[in-house]
Amino acid sequence: MIAKIPYTRDLVLVGGGHTHALVLRRWGMNPLPGVRVTVINPNPTAPYSGMLPGFVAGHYTSDELDIDLVQLARFAGARLIPGNVMAIDPIAKTITVPDRPNIAYDVAAIDVGVTSEMPKLAGFADHGIPAKPLGAFAARWDAYRKAATAPKIAVIGGGVAGAELAMAMAYALRDKSPQVSLIDRGEVLDDFNPPARNRLLAALEELGVTLVENADVAEIRIDGVRLADDTVILSDFTTGAAGARPHDWIADIKLDLHEGSLIVGPTLQTSDPDIFAVGDCAYLSHDPRPKAGVFAVREAPFLFDNLRARLAGEKTMRNYYPQKDYLKLVSLGGKFALAEKLGTARSGSLLWKWKNHIDRKFMDQFDTLPVMEQPLPLRVADGVKEALGDAPMCGGCGAKVGRGALQGALETLPVNSREDIISLPGDDAALLKTGGETQVFTTDHLSAVTNDPVMMAKITTTHALGDIWAMGADPQAAVLSLTLPRMSAQLQQRTVTEITQAVARNLGGAALVGGHTTMGEGLTIGLSITGLCRRAPITLAGAKVGDVLVITKPIGSGTILAAEMRRAARGADVLKCYQTMIQPQDVAAQLLKDAHAMTDVTGFGLAGHLAGICNASSVGANVRLSDVPLLDGALNLADAGIRSTLYPDNRNDPRVTAPDTANGALMFDPQTGGGLLAAVPKAKANILAKNKNIWIIGDIIGGNGVTFS
Repeated sequence: MIAKIPYTRDLVLVGGGHTHALVLRRWGMNPLPGVRVTVINPNPTAPYSGMLPGFVAGHYTSDELDIDLVQLARFAGARLIPGNVMAIDPIAKTITVPDRPNIAYDVAAIDVGVTSEMPKLAGFADHGIPAKPLGAFAARWDAYRKAATAPKIAVIGGGVAGAELAMAMAYALRDKSPQVSLIDRGEVLDDFNPPARNRLLAALEELGVTLVENADVAEIRIDGVRLADDTVILSDFTTGAAGARPHDWIADIKLDLHEGSLIVGPTLQTSDPDIFAVGDCAYLSHDPRPKAGVFAVREAPFLFDNLRARLAGEKTMRNYYPQKDYLKLVSLGGKFALAEKLGTARSGSLLWKWKNHIDRKFMDQFDTLPVMEQPLPLRVADGVKEALGDAPMCGGCGAKVGRGALQGALETLPVNSREDIISLPGDDAALLKTGGETQVFTTDHLSAVTNDPVMMAKITTTHALGDIWAMGADPQAAVLSLTLPRMSAQLQQRTVTEITQAVARNLGGAALVGGHTTMGEGLTIGLSITGLCRRAPITLAGAKVGDVLVITKPIGSGTILAAEMRRAARGADVLKCYQTMIQPQDVAAQLLKDAHAMTDVTGFGLAGHLAGICNASSVGANVRLSDVPLLDGALNLADAGIRSTLYPDNRNDPRVTAPDTANGALMFDPQTGGGLLAAVPKAKANILAKNKNIWIIGDIIGGNGVTFS
């Protein structure tokens, strides 16, 4: 047996900039065994700056603009933490992100770019839109472009970034007669030599951009920009592309700085050798250069090699020296570009095609990530290929044993004869009589659907609490059962601390009273939980003809998680799926306290769990497919044929009739951290319908079985 190499070092990449994206791609192709990689970024995607003017102009979609960090992290075997870094402590070697335990590191790298926020400019925080960070700006612009009727735009900053944005905006809204003003305290584009500047000025004039030069901005108002001489430039979309500066928290790290940027040497290390910095947030002390994306891209192979060297305890590193000059390609609004280098300038449509080719080639690296899985040996035991299937084994409920195998095993158990245990018709939890109290007891465990132990702990906790909430009980106590991948004692402590803190904070009032740990092939988290019933418990039995069926969460998590493992799901959809899975159901359970029957929707899917209610209650059910809420992206993925590994067993349920469509397939999709499914009196339907987190999906009818129509 070949021992799996344990994790012994934590590498944390702060920010999803161009350099880190390229490092992650290289890491996926050639990881350093023993290193656990973490990426922290506010969003699931990172926009590529080279294509931003083209996106603003309408030449590219948001999907074409963005690097999907969720897919890239999966490829690299890294965990992605969505959030804003608030602090780094180089002494304790921890990183602070809101709403989660501190993240420990052995080696860290920072690639967070700069910000164009202007906190000292009156009104900017309320009415201005910084051009950087790019992701937030792109989202605001996309919404404005679609809604604008008589657009009035002001761009503060007459450098190349401001000019590109002004031209792109004017071009994008050319059919709406836009008023676009480019404001600068000096002369617009004065950093360019005359040949290039004249061409750029001509392009601005052709697109109708008004230049406001030698102007001091005094205030940003809701209706425009007020200058120091009280002139008002009308604007309902004011953006700042001047004065880009480092993020404020960078200075709090207490490392050596140059004008707020982290000073690095040839190896890209800061004054702390365990912290590297690249891109616009770094200052190359040995060979200073202006802020430009080309340097961030060129730094990637050097950062990759030097991170590996530091993590491996090696002394030798590579030195990065930037080129003296570089080709500047500037978008001119339409599909035209200007090229400038060594004092010469050219412009035209062919240069835009060249720029477009360069940009798309860069992005293709992330859109077509190679397949790195190891093939099966030439000879394997009979049945291995069929058991493995065509796709990787899903995590969460998708990795559980199917309904047939589980029920077959349960039927072999002896009949319960204990008086302190109340037998229930098919419920997942047990009802116990203890000291005059009615106690719910349940257990559940999940294999990891994400490499982030904190997110996995939250998902498991919410999922395990489902049986408690479904029976109308209040969470009481919990015991943790944890299997970690092989890792050093130091990483064990870090990981167990993260998990236990996350579980304890999300137990819905229950106390985490202990647990057990072991190591295995991968992360699994289990919880045994008790709850107290203050009133008669709600079970599967009790649904009545005429009841209304309601559900408290959209479905489709199994399909999205299966797609994420294949790197086929959009990162934004994956993170939204995670957020839905960790949404507590205590409030929903309270609203459904008068339900006749209730369960949580988990491994058997909506169809299987509803069939369980119908069996226990001796009724039938009709569900309107169009009324069942779906997670974003789930229907498209199901339509593409993506299924969870538990889907075939769920679909083979003779109690259920459903169309052979993508929508129908989702009814059998195993859910992790799913919502509550309840049969409630029809008289209460109108009240429940007013809650945005409760959906009415069908009715309890006479007969038996479940029909989706």
